[in-house]
Amino acid sequence: MSSGFTPPHHAVTQRSARASAALVRRGIVLNSTLAAVKFAGGVFGNTNALIADGAESLIDILSSLLVWAGFRVAARPPDADHPFGHGKAEPLVALAVAVFIFAIAGWIGWSAIREILTPHQGPHWATLPLLAGVVAVKLWFSRRMTRASEEAGSTGLQVEALHHYSDAITSAAAFVGIGIAVWGGPGYETADDWAALLACAVILFNCVLMFNRALADVMDAAVSPAFESEVRTVALAVPGVAALDKCRVRKSGLSHLVDIQVRVDGELSVRAGHDIAHAVKDALLAPVSHAISDGSVHIEPVK
Repeated sequence: MSSGFTPPHHAVTQRSARASAALVRRGIVLNSTLAAVKFAGGVFGNTNALIADGAESLIDILSSLLVWAGFRVAARPPDADHPFGHGKAEPLVALAVAVFIFAIAGWIGWSAIREILTPHQGPHWATLPLLAGVVAVKLWFSRRMTRASEEAGSTGLQVEALHHYSDAITSAAAFVGIGIAVWGGPGYETADDWAALLACAVILFNCVLMFNRALADVMDAAVSPAFESEVRTVALAVPGVAALDKCRVRKSGLSHLVDIQVRVDGELSVRAGHDIAHAVKDALLAPVSHAISDGSVHIEPVK
């Protein structure tokens, strides 16, 4: 198969991967802008929590670039070395980013503990409206990316949405903590650091969930019974199909791969059985909503 040829059924997956990469790219621009805003606010507002938040946004850019690269690879059509396509690049990158978020949460927690143990001046109230704006923007973009991940069935986008959500959570924690520090005055300087520790616990919990999901995709975990049932319904509707035996479906990035056993009349000729197998495969690849990029159909006689 030549590298320049894109099978028709892979075109939908390719468009989805490119659209996902474009959304991640917009997230990189957003993080770059917010990093500059946070650094400025942290320096002038005398809050190390906001400076650390800005540093996190800079690191977020690196992980987002990794996700972007993963989608670019996943968009490539099947070739001689990868006959089933490059879809696995997407969950592999998602797995790496989940580990990355885990490390970032640990770093934020360690920084918060260090600040709690080190006496420092309280933050300025002017950082509060800045943080409120950051939280609003990050929550909006996280929800937008979550919707896109659901539409595309993308684990990579889900993890990236979690990344933006985690940033919103840490900024919200900083808002609450700084608000308490400003309102309480002397003796409450570490309130934002305690809030950051609480945010770390929330981030770590969500990170474990996303890690398990990405790992399931990498390890070819079975799809939901409802999805398998839909695949079986499509195959059974093909003329000549009398029954089904095994039906195995696995996720490969933004698409699915199917291995199915079809039972037909044992008196049919080999050519007739072959035609039915082709008809079943064409039927499976047709629905865009199922995102099936390839399938193997095995013909068995009715007992």
